[in-house]
Amino acid sequence: QVQLVESGGGLVQPGGSLRLSCAASGAFFSFNDMCWYRRPLGKERELVAGITSIGDTKYTDSVKGRFNISKDDAKNTLYLKMNNLKPEDTAVYYCNAARVIDGTREYEYWGKGNQVTVSS
Repeated sequence: QVQLVESGGGLVQPGGSLRLSCAASGAFFSFNDMCWYRRPLGKERELVAGITSIGDTKYTDSVKGRFNISKDDAKNTLYLKMNNLKPEDTAVYYCNAARVIDGTREYEYWGKGNQVTVSS
């Protein structure tokens, strides 16, 4: 059973930075699609950023140029570096790891979520 454990969230002032981490226990090598999602209070969950096994990345428009997704295969860890944070980035952030074959998510795992609050 794979577990994803997020860390690195917290309270930060507007313009500040945080780095989220998502440590996976086991089978990290089998994931070829890893993403960060977020759910602002009272709103729908949205995709923030994703990275494939070969390092291709994607970002939602609102975070382009401010956020950077990366992974360290040796440490079984996914990261999200968030710069120039804005109040509208406030949300619970979740990591997701999946095995995608021909467009079908064969299996996926979710972390429990980590609160990020941007406020002065």
